[in-house]
Amino acid sequence: MFVILTYDVDVKRVNKIRKLLKKYLTWTQNSVFEGEISQGKLNQCLSEVENIIDKSYDSIYIYNVKSSKFISKDILGENKNFDELFL
Repeated sequence: MFVILTYDVDVKRVNKIRKLLKKYLTWTQNSVFEGEISQGKLNQCLSEVENIIDKSYDSIYIYNVKSSKFISKDILGENKNFDELFL
């Protein structure tokens, strides 16, 4: 499946969340990750996320799509593909 994951977490936890999510998905913009992932890997990722976040303060949004071929992405402005900056 293809997922888009966004987060809004306390600044104290941003780096931990970003580092964790980079193991599973592609960092596309500040607080946004996307990519193909199996249900098992997604469950594993979210389990690790739950160990970091404060559910009374932080938010994680996961948008599930059966396949990336059903998504059309248009970019207005600069393409901030962060992963390419470090390759």
